[in-house]
Amino acid sequence: MSTYVVANPATGEKSAPFAQTTDAAVAKAIEEAHAAHSTWSKSTTVAQRAAMIEKVAELHRERREELAEIIVREMGKPLGQALGEVDFTADIYSFYATNGERFLADEQIAEFEGEGEAFIRRSSIGVLLGIMPWNFPYYQVSRFAGPNLVLGNTILLKHASQCPESSAAMEKMFRDAGFPVGAYQNLYIDSKQAETIIADPRVQGVSLTGSERAGAAVAEIAGRNLKKVVLELGGSDPFILLSTDDMDATVEAAVAARNDNNGQACNAGKRFIVLEKHYDEFLTKFTAAMLESVPSDPMADDTYLGPLSSESAADGLEEQVSRAIAQGAVVVNRGDRKGTYFSSVVLTGITPKMDAHHEEFFGPVALVYKVADEAAAVALANDTPFGLGSYLFSTDKEQVMRVADQIEAGMVYVNGVGLDSPELPFGGVKRSGFGRELGRFGIEEFVNRKLIRILK
Repeated sequence: MSTYVVANPATGEKSAPFAQTTDAAVAKAIEEAHAAHSTWSKSTTVAQRAAMIEKVAELHRERREELAEIIVREMGKPLGQALGEVDFTADIYSFYATNGERFLADEQIAEFEGEGEAFIRRSSIGVLLGIMPWNFPYYQVSRFAGPNLVLGNTILLKHASQCPESSAAMEKMFRDAGFPVGAYQNLYIDSKQAETIIADPRVQGVSLTGSERAGAAVAEIAGRNLKKVVLELGGSDPFILLSTDDMDATVEAAVAARNDNNGQACNAGKRFIVLEKHYDEFLTKFTAAMLESVPSDPMADDTYLGPLSSESAADGLEEQVSRAIAQGAVVVNRGDRKGTYFSSVVLTGITPKMDAHHEEFFGPVALVYKVADEAAAVALANDTPFGLGSYLFSTDKEQVMRVADQIEAGMVYVNGVGLDSPELPFGGVKRSGFGRELGRFGIEEFVNRKLIRILK
């Protein structure tokens, strides 16, 4: 059984628990989602569904302050960053509203030389389950729900147990935008109920963003029931510094790569791999800049680093740091921890024999490595079970292309951070999952690419 409750990590205040969705209500939700796909999805055009998604975008913009304050309470995101998340979420919905018809237009098969014509028509496949994380409560949902509702799939949404208020606010916006009963439904369910939903023959796929453990469990259930699955899991993204003509700007980017969203992002820069000729300068400036951000009240306008999402999250991160030190890691510097308020930590001396070398640190903890040359940097960057994103800093364009080709990750961002955009696909390889969200590829995951050949 899951307990859905808002537990403010900044203050310790807790809301009353939200009632869990009953098994009977789950069964009704599946039936309503299936019925909506059989009726509404078939009777509306892409343009009509896109207009509804654009209305969802407008409602996010109209209610941005209220929506932002909700997720500050739920997971401690600083208010300025919460407002930014709401704005980016609205842009994602608008992107699919604007481009849906073009993405889903019939595609002639150019290579076909037979009699008549042959083309691909893209259509929905049915009911989908989304299982979403707490660290980006609105953004993560938009990447899944936006493209699939434009396509005509219907959505059952299980959010993280600490996000009951934001998940309810999203369902209300879909209803207010004109989506019918069954098109988008928020469910307060546990893992057993999620398994029941995935197994139901009316449900055609599942998308999960979360931990490796959750991803493996969902993939196993989906595979057993022959359901399509998209997984966006953890990451330990490398930040590779090979050359720079502005060390201060590079350090500023490195801090943002590590500590945006309180350091709780799957695609955050977590391992900083620095060519030895830049190492001392980078480490000195980076450590000082990391320690400048003192965790403070997430509702304050000037707060950059807020609390971690929960006491248990802070305890888990503390245990990882302590274990790394016990295994030989060197603490360059660190601030104080006060409950959920976890100050930045910079560690060096990490070796492949240590747990830290292979783990993901979900919070403001940076691992800094010194390497002799480009080849060593690439080898170290790829020495991880993860393969989500990466950051590459170099002033040499030929080097950029050479190294980018060798990095084992789903995304390579060059000479910048925070470069995500609705039109750019997001996803990873290795233990970071499979499938893509955002961009054109995000609307192609749960789609029937139906061949139609007409002889005459």
